[in-house]
Amino acid sequence: MGFCMKTNQSLSLSLTRSSFLLCFSISMILSFFCFPSAPAQAAEPQQPAPQATSGEESKSESVPFEYIQTNRPDPFLPFISEKATARETGDPNEIIEKNEPLTGMQLFEPGQLSLVGLLETGGEKFAMVQDSTGKGYVIVTGTKIGRRGVVKTISPNKVLIEETAETRGGKKILTYIDMVLKKEGEE
Repeated sequence: MGFCMKTNQSLSLSLTRSSFLLCFSISMILSFFCFPSAPAQAAEPQQPAPQATSGEESKSESVPFEYIQTNRPDPFLPFISEKATARETGDPNEIIEKNEPLTGMQLFEPGQLSLVGLLETGGEKFAMVQDSTGKGYVIVTGTKIGRRGVVKTISPNKVLIEETAETRGGKKILTYIDMVLKKEGEE
């Protein structure tokens, strides 16, 4: 009985293998006839395009291709940048702040300083300003004050500071601040 069982198993396995091989062979033959490996030739052979006989066209074939990049965007940069999307999302009249580190007098806004002295020597003009703690600083024309301010002029009784701000829409806004020298006893 054990022998018969093995025979029945081997018979069923051999039938399974043979049926698989038969199906595989038929599918290969059908795929060969249904899907030819080379494209079919047209019934009428195509005629080659007429050759250009002018001298200009024959010269263009011998010149290698050269990509001219003037007035074209860089093809390797993304089309949408973070800067462009940030500008579009906000209010066009909103003032944008630059992300630069502030140093020296840029740490103080003009309203945090008071003008305590003016000096002119050898054609150069100096001004002395004081912060809320009483510490004094010397400024000259061109000194940056605050995030957007620059000292424009130093006159005998005041200092003119020009603040330049830029909006999201690209508009520049100029604001002028006068720091007036107060006489003793004035507040």
